[in-house]
Amino acid sequence: MAASVRVCCALRITLGGAAPLRTIAGAVQVSQLASRASTASLQRNAALPLFPATVWQQTRHGSFFNKLTAEQLWKGVLAETGAGSRKGRGKRIKRKLRRDLNRGQSIGEGRGGFLWPGLNSPVMRDGTLQRISRRGETEQQEMQAELVRQRDEWEKRRKMKVKRERGWTGNSWGGISLGPPDPGPNGETYENFDSRVIEVKRVFNMTAKEGRKRSISCLVAVGNGNGTAGFALGKAADRITALRKAKNRAFYYLYYIERYNNHTIYHDIESNFKRTTLRMKKQNKGYGLHCHRAVITLCKLIGIQDMYCKVEGSVNLLNITRALFTGLANQETHQTRADEKQLHVVEFQSQRGPLPMVVASPKAGARPDPEPEDEIPDTRLHYDDVRATQGTKRSIWASVKRTVW
Repeated sequence: MAASVRVCCALRITLGGAAPLRTIAGAVQVSQLASRASTASLQRNAALPLFPATVWQQTRHGSFFNKLTAEQLWKGVLAETGAGSRKGRGKRIKRKLRRDLNRGQSIGEGRGGFLWPGLNSPVMRDGTLQRISRRGETEQQEMQAELVRQRDEWEKRRKMKVKRERGWTGNSWGGISLGPPDPGPNGETYENFDSRVIEVKRVFNMTAKEGRKRSISCLVAVGNGNGTAGFALGKAADRITALRKAKNRAFYYLYYIERYNNHTIYHDIESNFKRTTLRMKKQNKGYGLHCHRAVITLCKLIGIQDMYCKVEGSVNLLNITRALFTGLANQETHQTRADEKQLHVVEFQSQRGPLPMVVASPKAGARPDPEPEDEIPDTRLHYDDVRATQGTKRSIWASVKRTVW
């Protein structure tokens, strides 16, 4: 049987001193009969060589540049996947950013100014099928100038730094406004809401393959300044994504906070969460917010204008936020208290002296019998408050000089 050799690749053949020929070899069959005939002819003409000088070089028509998608190519460049990234290799180097290489590029445009129907010019115009044409020299110069102007404008925008609103301090994200939440799926907007950053911190998770995996955790609160507010946590690999997730998620966890005369709380509150204790006191109008800076930011989002709050124990910002919302959401209004006790609720004010002012009355009418002594609550008094009332303790606000802006 004839022996056959099948070559299924692109070959470059150089014969003697001739120019290289590029062929696509399908099936090259070399039989034993042909080899015997060539041997016989060689014996007749011994001066002729068996084969001319031939160089076989394999080439490849395709590469990964025209086989992979842009998404796969960017993954390879940015090292987002692979064994190295899974094991945490190169985690401290500067992160490479993905760039859109097609930005500003129009298929068919070039310095020659040719118009290709279907690429940079319409196929049909006024019912006539267009052919390949070329712009005039003046029109082409104007087109090139417009492209240069657009690229310069993009470069200026990229280098321009947006001045960020100052928060609690100059170098922290706490207290910075992020604007209203993003529009909903049906196009609804929340223009009357504002969002504020409470905390931005880096967190780490130790994994078996990737090692120390870093993430950004953000605590953001939203509110409309009219008794409705909420908060949420957002976590992502970068800060901007984490802030956006927290801002949009906080809108789904809103609290409605009751306010007395739309400026303060109804009564003194003591709220606990883990190791954090908040002692909130009701104040008259014009007192202001004498609180922790995170509590001040949250009270402005809620709409509370006058309140005193003392933070005891841990000053973890998430604990403070949870304790504040828990205490304010569980406060009891004057009307609720009056209906529960079936008694009038009165309030003593300094400008009225010993005369009480009725702030709420029961809807079903007051009961004729007074409140029994066993129903009188045993209010827990703090020793610091007792000393301040007796005058043995000096107030912490006594020597503070406040600047009137």
